[in-house]
Amino acid sequence: MKVDWLTNSWYQPSRLTWLLTPISWLYRLIIWLRRQAYRYGIFKQISMPVPVIVVGNISVGGSGKTPFVIWLAQYLQNQGWRPGIISRGYGGKADNYPCSVRNDSLASQVGDEPLLIKRRTQCPVVVAPDRVAAGKQLLAENACDVIITDDGLQHYRLQRDLEIVIIDSQRGMGNQSCLPAGPLREPTSRLNTVDFVIQHGESNKADLSMQLQLQNAIQLQDESSQKALSEFGDTPIHAVAGIGHPQRFFTQLQLSGLTVIPHAYADHHHYTAADFQFDEPYPILMTEKDAVKCQSFATDTMWSVPAEARLSPSLGSEIDKKLREL
Repeated sequence: MKVDWLTNSWYQPSRLTWLLTPISWLYRLIIWLRRQAYRYGIFKQISMPVPVIVVGNISVGGSGKTPFVIWLAQYLQNQGWRPGIISRGYGGKADNYPCSVRNDSLASQVGDEPLLIKRRTQCPVVVAPDRVAAGKQLLAENACDVIITDDGLQHYRLQRDLEIVIIDSQRGMGNQSCLPAGPLREPTSRLNTVDFVIQHGESNKADLSMQLQLQNAIQLQDESSQKALSEFGDTPIHAVAGIGHPQRFFTQLQLSGLTVIPHAYADHHHYTAADFQFDEPYPILMTEKDAVKCQSFATDTMWSVPAEARLSPSLGSEIDKKLREL
């Protein structure tokens, strides 16, 4: 299993934290000055002609933003909205930006998360490092009446109307220090300024929570072929995850009754066929985010396991109400 020694130091006692604390203080000062510059107009914010919802987090690593964005887009569609989605496209390298995502786009060009969002929601999706440029192209090409930005909480140049933060309840805020001494992009006080804070996972303290429920596995070679997870219970399985918190996926599979051989990779890992040359010829189960990068060399032993987000019942109506008030 591949691990990141710096990331691990953020979630357990480490002398490294003390060594990096002075740099962390400097980082906090820089991000505070940057926020004040936008607040007082020294740096200009650009507004869009439609409401903008930012879905992000204040910590490094996966917290469940992508499944939430998929849920939010589908919910808004059901309420009669025409959402479009913009993203950094992390992990991809397009020839030109902004880049509109298609169902047949390559994850290596547009990023794994935007491609997954496009395929799951069929909403217009545009990626670019500059969220403002992405938003402008999105509206120029599509009749969207609301923009969802996947990540981008710290991309203050784009003016936003709603801010939603997703927190991984298992890992929390780690040592609650800012980078590089800890996992935080901004201090925890930033949570007091957002519209919604959603805990991903079990949390007794959360008014708003999100759970991910694993669905039937889908064969990568033939998407019409599906199996319930219980059908993999007769043999061990290889579980592959290149996401922000791989252990969550492995644990969910174990709770489904499977015997798991875990294979964790870095978030946004670029897979090759060699990554799947395991000694034991057991079935290979992976997340949807991993699967969009593996279809070109998929075998009949490789399966994608979709996850559906389940949110607090009141959340959708509260978001819809705030949008209509805008």
